[in-house]
This record gives sequence, C-alpha cells and structure tokens, in this order.
Amino acid sequence: MLPREELLKGVENRDIASRIIDQAEQAIKTWEVVVTDFLSPPELAEIQQMFGRLTEVQLVASGGYPQAERQRVAIAREELPLDASAVPLAALEIAGNFLFDPATHRDFLGSMLGCGIVRNKTGDIIVLGEQGAQAIVVPELVEYLEQLLTQVRSVPVNTKRMELTELKIRQPKKKEMTTVEASLRLDALASAGFGLSRSKMVDFITSGDVRVNWKDVTQPSHLVKEGDLIALTGKGRLQVGEIAVTKKERYRVQLTRFM
Repeated sequence: MLPREELLKGVENRDIASRIIDQAEQAIKTWEVVVTDFLSPPELAEIQQMFGRLTEVQLVASGGYPQAERQRVAIAREELPLDASAVPLAALEIAGNFLFDPATHRDFLGSMLGCGIVRNKTGDIIVLGEQGAQAIVVPELVEYLEQLLTQVRSVPVNTKRMELTELKIRQPKKKEMTTVEASLRLDALASAGFGLSRSKMVDFITSGDVRVNWKDVTQPSHLVKEGDLIALTGKGRLQVGEIAVTKKERYRVQLTRFM
C-alpha cells in the first residue's frame, strides 16, 4: 500500500489525488497500465510532484500534442515499459460555418457538456475560427459525440473522428527579454514580461486572472523565483529564467514570454 496520508499532505485537489492513488495501487497490484481521466494543469503538476517521491510506480502524461494543457496520465509499476503511446486519446473534428455566428472555446465546451458528458472526459479544444473546432476526448466517447453533437450556438455542425496527426496546432511564439527590478514581486515581473502597466497587472492579479505554476495567486506582492511559470488569462505565459543581483542590489531577471 502507498503512504496515502503522507502523499496527500498539502495537496489542494485531495479528491482527485486520492482517486489517482487508488489507481496507482491498482497498477501495482495487477501489473497493468492504469490511465486517469484528463487533468487540468494545476492538477497534473500536483500529481507529478506527489508521485515524484515514489519509486514503486512511474507516470507518463499526454494530451495529444506537445503543448496540450489538459492531459491524461498512464500509471504503471516501475519495472514495466511505459511511454506516451500508453495513453488512449482520440480527436474530433467539429465542422460548421461560423462566419456569421462566431463561437468561442466556452461555446464548444458547453455544447459538448450539454450532450451529457463530464469535463474530465475532454481534453483541449482547438478553435479554428469560422471553420469550427477540434477537440481531444477519451476514445470511448467518439461515437456518442458523433451522434449527439450536432449544433454549437445556432450553427449546425458535423462531428466526426479525425487523426491526432491532423490537429491544427499553432506553435507558440517566443520572446526573450531581460528586466531589472527593485524586487521579485509578481506584479513587477509580470508587468514587465507582459508589457502592461503595474496598476493594470495588479488588477489582473487581484481579480484572479494570474496563476503561478498553475496555482491561483491573488497577492501582487507574491515573490517569484527561477523556474516559475506565470500565466495571464488571454495573454499567454511567462517563464522566469536566471535571476542575478546587480551592483546596485537590484534584480536582473531573464524572462521568456510564450504567446
């Protein structure tokens, strides 16, 4: 048996973590590969950190493409071979003419959930503008959604299975920069990295639009460190790189922005 209480110390998503501990124990007992539902980025980060302390089991995560946010995790005994091919995934094309009634990510997700499925059975949704969208789901839902997902907003859609290799992924643009700040406060570094005023960034942070390492942070004074990932809703992500102290005792910080 795994040390459940020790693993769950400090864990925010305890219900999900406890369920995955159950699955890990099943994988150990049966010598089979066990696969979770889709996890959000903060859930995945917490699970990977939690299981990083163990030697009995190994994990591999996949969401269908390298930049996928929502991913499933395959769990197996350490002795077994394991790679991303062990994670079952399927892709759907949701095609329609959205020229006169544009649909957002929320619209496509809402229509899928309106068919009676639950969120943890769906991965990323890639919106393709007036052409529709592509969605990643658990394979067992493909035929169900092909039959029931026939409309998004006012637009009739044709839903059909597609290959993961056909996903239209936009490669993120990357911008490297250096900033010199008096402190390592979140509002200071984020405003520099995202090119926004300090007061505007404070508004974003206090309203819950900023996450650090996939966890909500609402304190502008939160101190960041090397390796932290800062995400701002609608603006992309910011990776904190090397931090050095200047002769004037200020902080020179390397930042990488992904847009």
